[in-house]
Amino acid sequence: MSEFVTLFIPFAGTTLGAAMVFFMKDKISPLVEKLLLGFAAGVMIAASVWSLLIPSIDMAKAQNIISFVPALTGFLFGILFLLALDTFVPHLHLESDNPEGVKTNLSKTAMLMFAVTLHNIPEGMAVGVAYAGAAMGDTGITVAGAMALSIGIAIQNFPEGAIISMPLRGEGVSRWKSFIYGMLSGIVEPIGGFITILVAAQVRLLLPYLLSFAAGAMIYVVVEELIPEAQSGKHSNIGTIGTALGFALMMVLDVALG
Repeated sequence: MSEFVTLFIPFAGTTLGAAMVFFMKDKISPLVEKLLLGFAAGVMIAASVWSLLIPSIDMAKAQNIISFVPALTGFLFGILFLLALDTFVPHLHLESDNPEGVKTNLSKTAMLMFAVTLHNIPEGMAVGVAYAGAAMGDTGITVAGAMALSIGIAIQNFPEGAIISMPLRGEGVSRWKSFIYGMLSGIVEPIGGFITILVAAQVRLLLPYLLSFAAGAMIYVVVEELIPEAQSGKHSNIGTIGTALGFALMMVLDVALG
């Protein structure tokens, strides 16, 4: 039961970030936003490697499977899964007035929410599959390692919650509504994590594929959304510094606690 409770750690990070709408100005500085977007990208890249792909390869070796097959297969399917969602689900990225996905009459706020939800799906899966591996006992994934992943994603969810709630407030949405929208953008994470745990628990051999699937989905989000937004316009080096800091932090967390 404790692992299910811990699934809410990343959601708590999003909620705390969204609450910044009560304490900060109506808009985030563009430089700070670039730093935070880069930071989130760095955390997700490091988590994909240390917490997902490497355990997938190690697990395949233990199952006497060609080591790179589950990692490669799951990774590519994760990319394709997010590509399909990105193609068909109506959404709108930050600082953009051009909706993506199928045409719809949804409000700008709703499409921003969909964009963040797409972003959070792989993060929830990543935490869920890590805890599933730790619960199985002999997968090479420890509870401490799964906790490190949860904490790392929660840390990068903090600025994400603010990046959603603050612009909404700047567009005239009330502080409470901006907070609620920012908070709800992360609710898909514990839901996705719970579903992933149930699937992994039923089919043990799927675990290395699920690990790499989550990694592929996360990398898609990083390359498609986070890095372009962090590198757009002036002072792109700020986004690069944020990426380096996020990567370094997640790497230390995983190595120290894993």
